[in-house]
Amino acid sequence: MQRREFIAFLGGLAFAAPRNAAAQTPAKVYRLALISPQGVMPESHPNAKFLLGALARLGYALGQNLAFDRPPSAAGPAIPFAQVMEQARADKVDVIVAWGYPVVLAAKGSGIATVVAFGVGDPVATGLVANLARPASNITGISDVATTLSTKRLGLLKELLPNLHRVAMLWNKDDLGMSLRYEASAKAAREIGVEVQAVGVREPDDFNEAFAVMDREPPDAILMVSDSLTMLNRKRVFDYAIAHRLPAIYEYDLLVREGGLMSYGPDLKESFERAAAMVDRIFKGAKPADLPFEQPTRYPFVINLKAAKAIGLELPPTLLALADEVIE
Repeated sequence: MQRREFIAFLGGLAFAAPRNAAAQTPAKVYRLALISPQGVMPESHPNAKFLLGALARLGYALGQNLAFDRPPSAAGPAIPFAQVMEQARADKVDVIVAWGYPVVLAAKGSGIATVVAFGVGDPVATGLVANLARPASNITGISDVATTLSTKRLGLLKELLPNLHRVAMLWNKDDLGMSLRYEASAKAAREIGVEVQAVGVREPDDFNEAFAVMDREPPDAILMVSDSLTMLNRKRVFDYAIAHRLPAIYEYDLLVREGGLMSYGPDLKESFERAAAMVDRIFKGAKPADLPFEQPTRYPFVINLKAAKAIGLELPPTLLALADEVIE
């Protein structure tokens, strides 16, 4: 090899070595946890599928540049949220996606960047953030307008029952976010001349008393405010409504798919897709304090005809025409 060629060969090696070293540098693996009032959620949970699917479209792959915290392998008693957050810190979780006011309150105390997917009520009224435009906190996410939604739900009940007089409102009294949502719903009811039968609960046994109250003074319909407690006991509400031939409206369409009569509320798939976009921005360096809370853009109205038949209810064509989806 001639001297000039040999020098060129060495130069090529000098340039190639750094490139090869850079190619072998492992990409950053971002760590994510999905936490609900039941604890850390597994990948198999429907909401986890929404979230991970949206992140995959943004370029994040499990086992490559994304790690997903998993719940403890052994079933056991519920772990206090503060302890769940301590474990998230120990696991070096970059971002938490959460729902439920108690969970998000604990996440705020942890200091870990948190994206709210749904279900915390008004984050300003509950003190989670300073304001929606600039949260000034480690929390941002998706929030809806309870008063507007409550008015719409009650309007749909009125469309179904023109002589609607009394609505039983079922909610978790121990969840500040849901208590404020109840108050917004009760105010909306009073403004349209509907009496509110308050049936707040704090634990599963309280549902028996709530049903007893409705037995003593039968309402015309039920409006259930959704949180972890009411969701876990949803089948009891479905069964009571059927047994007493009571129309009921819920906040999320998944409840209608499981046997509820009708729902009006945010599209959870969209909410998790938008939460994923926020997670992406935080992974890339954005601070939750600088990311405004967003509002859902899709609010499907869903009706279950089988549930209507079970309570002997003939749905007016005008109501059916308003539905985004009618489940046969």
